[in-house]
Parts: sequence; C-alpha cells; structure tokens
Amino acid sequence: MIIEILRLNHRIARDKRITTHVGLTSRSLGASAMYYSGDKDSEMENSINKITEKFGGPFIIEHVKNEISLIKEKKKQGYIISHLTMYGISFEKYIKKLKNEKKQLIIVGGEKVEPEYYQLADYNISVTSQPISEVSALGIFLYNIHGIKEDFKDAKIKVIEQERGKLLKEF
Repeated sequence: MIIEILRLNHRIARDKRITTHVGLTSRSLGASAMYYSGDKDSEMENSINKITEKFGGPFIIEHVKNEISLIKEKKKQGYIISHLTMYGISFEKYIKKLKNEKKQLIIVGGEKVEPEYYQLADYNISVTSQPISEVSALGIFLYNIHGIKEDFKDAKIKVIEQERGKLLKEF
C-alpha cells in the first residue's frame, strides 16, 4: 500500500510546528511522502529529513506550487483521494474499503480549504464532526487504515522499548 499526504496552505509564521507534526505523524504511521503547499519552508523540511535519516524511511517531503495539478496527476496514476475534514462522512463508513486501496493521497487542510478540494476528493472524510487538529485526525485515520509501522529501512537509531528510562540502539 502506498500512502502519501498533501498538507495544504503551510504558513511559516503560523504552521511551522503543525506541519512538522503532520510530517512526523505521516512518516511514523506508514506514509511514504508528504507534499505541502503554501510557503516553502526549508527549515521544516530539514527537521523532518533529519528524523528520517536517523530513524529510517522511506519518507520524502516536497513543496508543491500547484496542489490541484498534483491531485489530478495522482488521480491519473490511480490514487484514491481522501480529504480529511470535519464536514465529511464518518471515516468508519469507509475504513474497510480504504484498507484495501493500493494507492492513496490523503489531503489535510491548513487555513481555509477551497470548495475545489471537496469536489476533487473521492472521499470527504471526518474523524469527528467537531473541530480537531489535523495532526490528530491524520493520526487516527492512518492508524485505522494502516496500523503501526515499526519496520523502517536504513534506520541508524531504534528505540528499544522498556517500562522506564530511554534506550536507543545505534546501527
């Protein structure tokens, strides 16, 4: 299964931590790429790339200038487009179907999401119909369609689980 994320309308001054957390959540729960639009943010990209370098991948991050073109191209390539929005249909109604989709692009918003995204999406999906962080909505959604991913290629560091303390194994 290929899962990729599109984060809309990144604003450096306002969204630096949120977009970083969208990327980290995406990577740790099985996505292989995150595209983002809005302000190009090399510092945020470097932060996510450093985590990927240490803890493994694959995971790429890429700024896109035309997110509509990206969505249309992904559709041509056979991707299912899911837009996470509190205004959508409960993800629980689609989860069984989405678990079986081979290629998915998941859109998470930033500031105002224009109506065109709702029209382009195959599914407008809500995790809850209440205001919610895009990071938590994405995490819940990815966990439900993919579960936990622990097998990362090229990892230089791995966390060794234990009840107390912190233990890292370096490769």
